[in-house]
Amino acid sequence: AAQRIMERAVQRGLERREVERVENLGIDEKSFRKGHRYGTLLADLDEGRVLEVVEERTTQAAGEALLSLGAPVLQGVKAVAMDMSAAYASAVREHCPRADIVYDKFHVSALLGQAVDRTRRQEHARLKEQGDQVLKSTRYDWLYDPGRMSDERFLNFQELVARDLKTARAWHHRVLFGEFWNHRDLQQARAFFQRWHARAIRSRLPFVVRAAQTLKAHLQGLLNYLTHRITNAMSEAFNSRIQSLKSAARGFHLFSRFRIRILFFLGSLDLQPR
Repeated sequence: AAQRIMERAVQRGLERREVERVENLGIDEKSFRKGHRYGTLLADLDEGRVLEVVEERTTQAAGEALLSLGAPVLQGVKAVAMDMSAAYASAVREHCPRADIVYDKFHVSALLGQAVDRTRRQEHARLKEQGDQVLKSTRYDWLYDPGRMSDERFLNFQELVARDLKTARAWHHRVLFGEFWNHRDLQQARAFFQRWHARAIRSRLPFVVRAAQTLKAHLQGLLNYLTHRITNAMSEAFNSRIQSLKSAARGFHLFSRFRIRILFFLGSLDLQPR
């Protein structure tokens, strides 16, 4: 019964919703069930609301979510934040031809963090064979912001960084890249990226090299961040709300129910019966 009430309320809310213009959109994937079942979530980054949720994380799914806004609104979209998914990028190019694609800086940070972690795992296995456990239980130290560590933890971490470890070198590349986001001038940002990329490629750290190649292939979308300064942080913030909706519903077996709950609680819709 509660589900039917929500469905009717969301239906009313969507019929009344007036989306006249949206300049900044976010597209993000959301898991709705164990076993890698995903949906695509479209958010209005200026108003902080979910606009649509569509099953799957394909070009078609993203296209369907975008088309729900109507052609006149899509013509006015200036930028769309997303991860480096080719599927999402091609949907945006097709349906929002005037919009810039902005690769989300949190996803970039995660990509570089993954390169550091894979380097650490490989190096830890090699050192362990030689009886050296220096990298044991340090996974989170390399991914954590040193400025937020306790004094004792920071001193231990400094000693680790000072050692001639491949993991420490990978970490340096990750930290250095953070400077990219602070640039105001696009030419300087491009020059910075080229210097960073050249050093990363020369590092001979396979996971760092691979991450650097991925970033180079997506460079325009990284530079677009400096123009639009948008991220998917809000879509990420929806995650904890969505997680609690999933827990309350003990997981969703039907995607349609997942969609209704999200739009009911996160869609900023006018749900009141008249």
